[in-house]
Amino acid sequence: MTHSTTQPTPPSTAHVIHTEADALKAATQFAQYVAQRALERDRDRILPHEEVERFSQSGLWGITIPREYGGADVSTGVLTQVVQKIASADGNFGHIPQNHYYALEVLRVGASHAQKQFFFNEVLQGKRLGNALAEIGHKDFERRTQLLKEPGGWFVHGRKFYCTGSLYAHWIPTLVTAQDDGRLYLVFVPHDAPGVTLTDDWDGFGQRVTGSGSVQFERVPVQPEWVVPFTDSFERPTTIGPLAQIIHAALDLGIGQGAFAATLPFVRTHARPWIDSGVDEAAHDPLLLREVGNVHVRLRAAEALLARAARYVDQAQQSPSEDSVAQASIAVAQAKALSTQASLLASSKLFELGGTSSSLRQHGLDRYWRNARTHTLHDPVRWKYHAIGNYALNGIRPPRHGAI
Repeated sequence: MTHSTTQPTPPSTAHVIHTEADALKAATQFAQYVAQRALERDRDRILPHEEVERFSQSGLWGITIPREYGGADVSTGVLTQVVQKIASADGNFGHIPQNHYYALEVLRVGASHAQKQFFFNEVLQGKRLGNALAEIGHKDFERRTQLLKEPGGWFVHGRKFYCTGSLYAHWIPTLVTAQDDGRLYLVFVPHDAPGVTLTDDWDGFGQRVTGSGSVQFERVPVQPEWVVPFTDSFERPTTIGPLAQIIHAALDLGIGQGAFAATLPFVRTHARPWIDSGVDEAAHDPLLLREVGNVHVRLRAAEALLARAARYVDQAQQSPSEDSVAQASIAVAQAKALSTQASLLASSKLFELGGTSSSLRQHGLDRYWRNARTHTLHDPVRWKYHAIGNYALNGIRPPRHGAI
């Protein structure tokens, strides 16, 4: 367990991406780079500070910022492709930007013009957003971290967990309940503000170096201009929920694609055909080929559903309404349901098809399953099926919150 009290150094130069083609090119280049030590970082639990800085310099943090504020304003389809590429190369790293993009959507939907100008510019300069949303120790989902508005100033007080990316962040968007009106707000807290303590105490068996530990806020002073309405953005139809969820789905799919990409060469070079197969090489084992085909189909189907869902999210962003946001949420839920299944299938079949030698620690192949199993626990997929069924059968729109 380690504590962090110093603010990460911002990059000296941050490239600004202006086109979707450049975003995809940068993602491809970064994926190649981050893949190089992915096994080592996961095995030895090495936090990717250097890689995070490289990501900042690439300009990928700012690709969803609207054009009027200097960003590329990429489509949701391009965003999901970027996430898939990086998650396929390193499922740990793929999770780090998720809440950053989520916070940018909260800003886009609910912030004032001045707030957008300030925070979007921060991001374009290379600043990173983490998250402090979830809390543990209670069976409900009430947020007990408070925004205190006192004569001497405004303060944030409470404790958060599962704070993915906050160890690497310059700003920590923190979900709070305002003491005066009981409504939720997202407060952008500086990483080095007095009273902020970050603890690297995430010990899950997967997503080991995502920086998903705890953040303690001890009466942290904040400025009113750092406070963005949150409840307000769910009292009307917005795309905060479906955008958050489609990034999760893209991350799951990317991990599955990475597992499948690792399966093929391992089968060719290490696996043995079963004794009754009548062939000399595992690559010609008929039942093994059947399983490879099944995984391939599931991944391609999930990819198609994800691309379809991205188009619905784009439409809802352009013309938000009760119907368009509901359709986007359902389309994303469908993609999330299948990407979960495909990711777990691909990462599990990697061992079944690779054989016993695939479990050897030197190969580090277990990271795919551990990362897939851990990340797919976000927002239980059984409730995705419920929302889909209720919409299809009864025409009932899904609830509006960040998990659908």
